[in-house]
Amino acid sequence: MVILPFAFFIFVLIKTETAISTFTPILSNPIEYLKGVGPQKGELLRKEIQIHTFGDLLQYFPFRYVDRTRIDKIASLSGYEDFVQIRGKIINMVVMGENRSKRLVATFKDESGTIDLVWFQGWQWMQKSLRENVAYLVFGRISVFNSVTQLAHPEMDLLTEEIATGKQFLEPVYYTTEKLKARGLTAKAIGKLTKTLLEQLSPAEIRENIPLEVLQQYRLMPRSLAYFKIHLPGNEDEARLAQRRLKFEELFIAQIRICRLKLKRHKQSHGYIFGAVGESFNDFYNNHLPFSLTGAQKRVLKEIRMDTVHGRQMNRLLQGDVGSGKTMVALLAMLLAKDNGFQACLMAPTEILSQQHFKGLSELLQKMDVNIALLTGSIKGKARKQILAGMLDGSIHFLVGTHALLEKEVQFKNLGLAIVDEQHRFGVAQRARLWEKNNIPPHILVMTATPIPRTLAMTIYGDLDVSVIDEMPPGRKPITTVHRTEYQRPQVMDFIKEEVKKGRQAYVVYPLIEDSEKLDYENLMKGYEEVKAFFPEPQYYISMVHGRQPAEMRQTNMHRFVTGDTNIMVATTVIEVGVNVPNASVMVIESTERFGLSQLHQLRGRVGRGAEQSFCILMTGNKLNQVSKERINVMVQTNDGFIISEKDMELRGPGDIEGTRQSGVLDFKLADIINDKAILDAARASAEKILEDDTDLVLPENQSLKDFLAAQRSKSIWSKIS
Repeated sequence: MVILPFAFFIFVLIKTETAISTFTPILSNPIEYLKGVGPQKGELLRKEIQIHTFGDLLQYFPFRYVDRTRIDKIASLSGYEDFVQIRGKIINMVVMGENRSKRLVATFKDESGTIDLVWFQGWQWMQKSLRENVAYLVFGRISVFNSVTQLAHPEMDLLTEEIATGKQFLEPVYYTTEKLKARGLTAKAIGKLTKTLLEQLSPAEIRENIPLEVLQQYRLMPRSLAYFKIHLPGNEDEARLAQRRLKFEELFIAQIRICRLKLKRHKQSHGYIFGAVGESFNDFYNNHLPFSLTGAQKRVLKEIRMDTVHGRQMNRLLQGDVGSGKTMVALLAMLLAKDNGFQACLMAPTEILSQQHFKGLSELLQKMDVNIALLTGSIKGKARKQILAGMLDGSIHFLVGTHALLEKEVQFKNLGLAIVDEQHRFGVAQRARLWEKNNIPPHILVMTATPIPRTLAMTIYGDLDVSVIDEMPPGRKPITTVHRTEYQRPQVMDFIKEEVKKGRQAYVVYPLIEDSEKLDYENLMKGYEEVKAFFPEPQYYISMVHGRQPAEMRQTNMHRFVTGDTNIMVATTVIEVGVNVPNASVMVIESTERFGLSQLHQLRGRVGRGAEQSFCILMTGNKLNQVSKERINVMVQTNDGFIISEKDMELRGPGDIEGTRQSGVLDFKLADIINDKAILDAARASAEKILEDDTDLVLPENQSLKDFLAAQRSKSIWSKIS
């Protein structure tokens, strides 16, 4: 392959700036047309690693490199090296051992000394293939056997002029599968196919998509050069620079997409104007507000107020830890809608959470002239008809409910504000149906108590305006979190008894084990019997809640705990969302090592809702792996949901954070939003600057970027709503 000078790539970059697609037609060719592939291997590449075209192979990047640019002297080898490469001749070959222990041993010599090359498998074929007194380049992992240094199963290349001083580039290593290996498509074979492809390509066939000014600002390698160098780098620096360029590209294109959506929404979307802060809002704020708002709540209200006065549709994400006061902000926003002649709805993911919201809002509004209704799947017959009629004639101002709100028969007279709680539990298409509830889409406020790390929020929700409530209401005491093992169970149960004597209540939560409902149930029942042994009736009363119970029984058991009829609730994670019991002061989480950090934080948030000191006890077995230890240490050390979410993403990876796996947004081939945060920040800043000056990308210097976006299939699932 001819290695072209850097200046040539800069020239090509400028000449191809106005090209009209991401790749030229050659890169759209089916993979079987590449020399060395054919129909059968092509089909296998499609099925196993989703390589359909030449372009897919070009974007199938190596995950590491082996340095074969250096040649070692045999005499200098210590035996402690990892991989070595030597040049010389086989001077002798002999088959040693008997039966299954047979092996081929070749004595290999260079100008400095000799070393043994050994084959235990396939030695017959190697014996036929290898020739004595012929020059080879040998590469392999060094080992010591019976105090003798040797190379086992090394790679053997006949020495040619091209590789006489070693390979000209680092050797890329690609992921492969057992099925591919069985058909000869090893990591090395995939590397050969990639090299064959690169030899067919000219730099002009890999068109630039980042404006020249950005390339120069961050000293980024041209796109065409980056694709050559990521597969065949001359050294580690070239590999690093190629990766940096292509990581920047992935993050930059993602940021351009979501920033454009945000700007277009701000410029083009139409929304109802909430021009007045009227009687309902002021009456509640001045006379019925049960506590002073925190500075963070006031700031978020101001942001919502500004969103709703400009005639654009609000699309805001409200983040706040459990108990931070999101619901109060939501209520004040709903009163703002009412004062301007609009209805509002609040949608929650479960019937329990909907009932909780309805109960809480009804109590807050009981002294005001506001009509609020609850609509869930279990409300039927005459009651349902009355609610539907009240929504349609406008006599019901606020509607709280589950996804039942999305049904076609639920019609509003004038819906101006839709609030979605625990938004990650609703699908995009479900939430988008709220838009159809009025002629102009209502303002949207989506709330989550699952703190989203900043880097993830920028990548997933970058088109939304984000508000954060980062203060807790006054009087809330931080929850004390401790770790206890099975040995300490009797002391934990004695502690719960002390709290119950004070008139408090406790949760004991068991994990859900994926794909094992039977095991879940058995664990829960065993745990329930254990708890009953420690807390016998009639001195203590226990509620049990799990997914196998009929909905009516589950509701009854929860209700008994909420009203204080039972002292202890034994449950699976069904209580993660939707139970508000200020009197509960102890949360015992069994088998803590089975939970993710964010889920542990959500469960802990079920206590600490009253004025009394609350406790979270993390129960584990006596032996823990390193990741479990890290999770537990984080939980014990902090109550800050944002610190916890960052650590959770670090430990589990962004694809496992709830709601992101299905989004398709995090399918980056190279970029890692945790480790490449600096590149993400730079990509975001560049995207914002370009779009600030040229929203529609009509300037000549942005033409290549515009063409690239037009040629790509849109992946912006988040554009639907949130």
